[in-house]
Amino acid sequence: MSKLLPASTSPAPVISVSVLNRLARERLESAFPLCWVSGEISNLTFASSGHVYFSLKDAAAQVRCVMFRSRAQTLGWRLENGQHIEARVLVTLYEARGDFQLNVEAARRAGIGNLYEQFLRLKEKLELDGLFDSAAKRTLPAFPRCIGIVTSLQAAALRDVLTTLRRRAPQVSIILYPTPVQGDGAAAQIAGAIRTASARSECDVLIVCRGGGSIEDLWSFNDEAVARAIHGCAIPVISGVGHETDFTIADFAADQRAPTPTAAAELAAPEQAALLARIADLRLGLQRQIGQLLNQRNQQLDWLARRLQHPAQQLAQQRDKLLNLQRRLDASLSQTSTRGRSALASLTRRLLLARPDTMRHARRLDALAPKLRSEWQKTLQEKSAALARLSASLTHLNPNAVLARGYSIVTDSQGRIVRNSNTLEPNSRIAVNLHRGSLDATVTSINKESGIG
Repeated sequence: MSKLLPASTSPAPVISVSVLNRLARERLESAFPLCWVSGEISNLTFASSGHVYFSLKDAAAQVRCVMFRSRAQTLGWRLENGQHIEARVLVTLYEARGDFQLNVEAARRAGIGNLYEQFLRLKEKLELDGLFDSAAKRTLPAFPRCIGIVTSLQAAALRDVLTTLRRRAPQVSIILYPTPVQGDGAAAQIAGAIRTASARSECDVLIVCRGGGSIEDLWSFNDEAVARAIHGCAIPVISGVGHETDFTIADFAADQRAPTPTAAAELAAPEQAALLARIADLRLGLQRQIGQLLNQRNQQLDWLARRLQHPAQQLAQQRDKLLNLQRRLDASLSQTSTRGRSALASLTRRLLLARPDTMRHARRLDALAPKLRSEWQKTLQEKSAALARLSASLTHLNPNAVLARGYSIVTDSQGRIVRNSNTLEPNSRIAVNLHRGSLDATVTSINKESGIG
């Protein structure tokens, strides 16, 4: 504004209405952050666009409000004229008309905000303590013989529960643990009634219930003592507090939550007519199974009766069977013996035909024996003469025979035979092999002239 409104020495600037309203809106929105405003609803209008228009007023003033459709859809309850509410608002200006107004972001019934915050804090605390753990929830008995009810004697919910149980399960006994369900001290009495039912253990299941109402009316069931009494109860607990949209701490602590007291009664006891119908179906099924089993056993008995015979008849059959086997054995032995004799005769004939003439071969052997001896002597003489010739040649070539005539073999230090004196040097070590023994010697001088011959 200071930029648009210079010092008084200059002419006053002229601005349009839209600029003025925009500047005013910006100043309002920056000066007032989101805040809570309480008042009574009046002039309530629901537009076809889904936006909600109304005024908030108190004894001295009023202000126009708007809740846009995106916010109104998440409210969860219906605004009405005359309601006292607390609204979380943005202070602004509607530029098109220059109207000062509040844009409502959220709303709650007056006084409920604190209660709801207490509800959330207690719920979080008990959840951390494990009172709502689903693993600790107990299963409701399928066929209870006695049902306990914790509620007020004057509660309409009691009449609904009793009517439902009388209609569904008239055979079930009912024990009432009366207690106030709202007002000062009601929570402590509700918790005491639950503990009494737990200590007596007279019932198979316990219903904790009351009818619907405001959050203040149901507040006794949002008490920590009630929640801990339900959690510590020795018998399963069904919570049927309020209407279907109402939730209390007792609902979270109970083993089973019912949307209404009537629904709690329906959960607690199965319908007698349905049980009787089921029993009738089971009886028919059992009769059919027994009939089928009897028919099967009768057929089995008939089959066994046909197989049953007198011992004398069985002995006669076994005797006939034994005689038949004896005849088959005799016939088989006779056939086997006949086939054996035939095979033996055939083999005898073949043996006679294949048997050699030993006498003829013996005579031939006697005729060949002198010839064999003569040939053997001749061969032996020839081989002896050849052996003598080879022995003489071997003796002539034997090195030891040469050494025996006075010759020797000389080897150098590497064991090589010395054939030429040029391969040695003075002071060389040599070995001289004689016919008998050997000598180690050192060369003192070398004569490089030719040796013998």
